[in-house]
Amino acid sequence: MSDIITLKALCEELKIDPREARERLRAAVGDAKANPELAKARKPRTAWQWVKGSAAEKQARKVLSS
Repeated sequence: MSDIITLKALCEELKIDPREARERLRAAVGDAKANPELAKARKPRTAWQWVKGSAAEKQARKVLSS
């Protein structure tokens, strides 16, 4: 099974408030041209999580660290 990284783990690592992180991610997913992998990986009404090392995880990190 692939290693999964959750939004909670990313928030702890980057020292970000989870609520603010979800807001940023929602906005980023809405702009599918700028974040295609993130938009593709998002499934509504499910937890924010990504496969470690995936393009979607890298885009999520980029969005959250900016």
